[in-house]
Amino acid sequence: MQAKLILSDGTVFVGQSIGAAATNIGEVVFNTSMTGYQEMLTDPSYRGQILTLTYPIIGSYGVNIEDWESNNVQVRGLVVKQLCDRHSNWRANEALDTFLVKHNIPGIAGIDTRMLTRIIRSHGVMMGIISGEDLSVEELQQRLASAPDYGLTDYVREVSAGRVYSWDEQVQEPYDKMVRFTSNPPLKITVVDYGVKRNILRLLASRGCEVRVVPCDATAEEILAGNPDGLAFSPGPGDPATLGYAIDSMQGVVKSGKPILGICLGHQLMAWAFGGKTFKLKFGHRGSNHPVKDLVRDGAIHITAQNHGYAVDAESIKGSGLNVSHINLNDGTVEGMIHEELPIMTMQFHPEASGGPRDTEYMFDEFIRLVDKHRVSR
Repeated sequence: MQAKLILSDGTVFVGQSIGAAATNIGEVVFNTSMTGYQEMLTDPSYRGQILTLTYPIIGSYGVNIEDWESNNVQVRGLVVKQLCDRHSNWRANEALDTFLVKHNIPGIAGIDTRMLTRIIRSHGVMMGIISGEDLSVEELQQRLASAPDYGLTDYVREVSAGRVYSWDEQVQEPYDKMVRFTSNPPLKITVVDYGVKRNILRLLASRGCEVRVVPCDATAEEILAGNPDGLAFSPGPGDPATLGYAIDSMQGVVKSGKPILGICLGHQLMAWAFGGKTFKLKFGHRGSNHPVKDLVRDGAIHITAQNHGYAVDAESIKGSGLNVSHINLNDGTVEGMIHEELPIMTMQFHPEASGGPRDTEYMFDEFIRLVDKHRVSR
């Protein structure tokens, strides 16, 4: 069966249909990682997007039950150069193609993904429509023309669990061997779920924390209920400028003086909470090879996993009390912030990796030490 991918600039790609015989619309983005496709497909930050993978052969190690980062497949479609028709991995439970069919996700293979990536790099991310159905180019273009722009939809409400729950998954290998910090009684961490990845919860639990998760629209009072020792604001999809309810609750929480960790969208929202702004990147940072320099600790350069389409405006946070702690060495954009007086640390990159390098996992250790220090001092 044929599949079609059509961009909002009129570019048409025709290839082989993989996954479900369905039609979806989303923002077309690319990721430069060589592995980690299952984690990407289930990462809530990809909600509303059609994911292009630049590595040419995808699916060689199949799909397993352990590498889910949320309860659902989040992408609207998958674009690859070549789908591996035989997977080989002792952890695998099924093939990638079967996985996509099961979750009704359309895909396309056999197109020039280098050309597609070049278009996005040159002209910026844009909306697109992907279809494995027998629909004409004209009909698909009409559907695409009537679709709202990616930045106008609140995808956070779609991916947030919408309830309060405790993370009680048993710490398993390799996380049981990574515990570097224990506290008695355990530190209580509340995580605000804008689209939290499971590995964030795993890494907090592996450090001996009691982890409680609250939904994206929780008020400051609801977030602070139970008197947690520290707070974490998760990654998530979409434009932070549209999430006024999240900014309001974050401003209320900041006044508590509790230690705070912000990751990706949580980092961007923290800038807004202090009067800053964000802007849309031309084609975003998505991959597992982004160099980031730590400006305040040791000047080290780390290779990081990233997945974001917006960035904090460094000028907008001047005088706010937030200082830039990390920068991206590819384009100089803000990759982290710390507050001059309050126990607040944020990062644009993903210290939880999954998939990607674990160079910056030390940020969780630093956060836990910060939380413990403030608990002891109170």
